[in-house]
Amino acid sequence: MRYLHTMIRVKDLKASLEFWCHQLGMVEVKRTDYESGRFTLVFLAAALDEEIAQSTQAPLLELTHNWDAEEDLSTGRSWGHLAYEVDDIYQLCQTLMDAGVVINRPPRDGHMAFVKSPDNVSIELLQVGSALAPSEPWISMPNTGSW
Repeated sequence: MRYLHTMIRVKDLKASLEFWCHQLGMVEVKRTDYESGRFTLVFLAAALDEEIAQSTQAPLLELTHNWDAEEDLSTGRSWGHLAYEVDDIYQLCQTLMDAGVVINRPPRDGHMAFVKSPDNVSIELLQVGSALAPSEPWISMPNTGSW
């Protein structure tokens, strides 16, 4: 058995790609539009997984955009979060904040933070290697909302 991907539904594909690719740094590796079914599938890889994703060996994130759907995409308690290891958690959180993304759980410990996608998907960000030294503004930043 081999892990392939996690699928999430998105309401606004453009806004979702802006978040996942331009703000979070993932890379689009495949996109298919299905005219008859009126949906689009976009597969994303973490930047460091892009090369192996081209050979379908990396775990992927599948964004499914149903063109005409008006459904509420709230998550249930059975859903947890996606987790990504990052090179500099402080820099990424600052980049996300500058782009208007709420840092739900700031990286006060220099190791872990949580944010949410435009479709309310909880994302855990983990500092690669050892935690960074705690620093402001993160140390005194409170939690916001849920994650």
